[in-house]
Amino acid sequence: MPKAKFQAATVGGSADETEAAFYEALQTADIGLLMSCWADEDDIVCVHPGGPRLVGAGAIRAAFEMLFAQGALAVRIERVQRVDALASAVHSVIERIEVLTASGPREAWVVATNVYHKTAQGWRLVAHHASPGSPHEALAGSEGPAVLH
Repeated sequence: MPKAKFQAATVGGSADETEAAFYEALQTADIGLLMSCWADEDDIVCVHPGGPRLVGAGAIRAAFEMLFAQGALAVRIERVQRVDALASAVHSVIERIEVLTASGPREAWVVATNVYHKTAQGWRLVAHHASPGSPHEALAGSEGPAVLH
């Protein structure tokens, strides 16, 4: 199967900007924008909460298309902890998602790790791993000191 090509995200030059575009795509159910945030590599990986490991752009796209068939996701990042290096960045985020239930809107929490690599096209997502969370993650004050020394 030939490698699927997709257009580079029209975001700026940082992992934060690519992450902002990724979450905008979730909020607007924009599959084109979402896929443009991913690196053009065969081994990109995505794991949805409770789901299997998805490898490659085709599998990732299909999973998000199924998700978007139900509409956009009302998702907001509550907290981000970053580890940035010259050519990679790892963001641990707490996501707050509004879910419509029979009894009305409810909040769900997801703990996610987003891994970005700096490519010739700019910063691109190479892994998104999300797990079910709880309100405790959002409330926990695990933010480290602003200065390391």
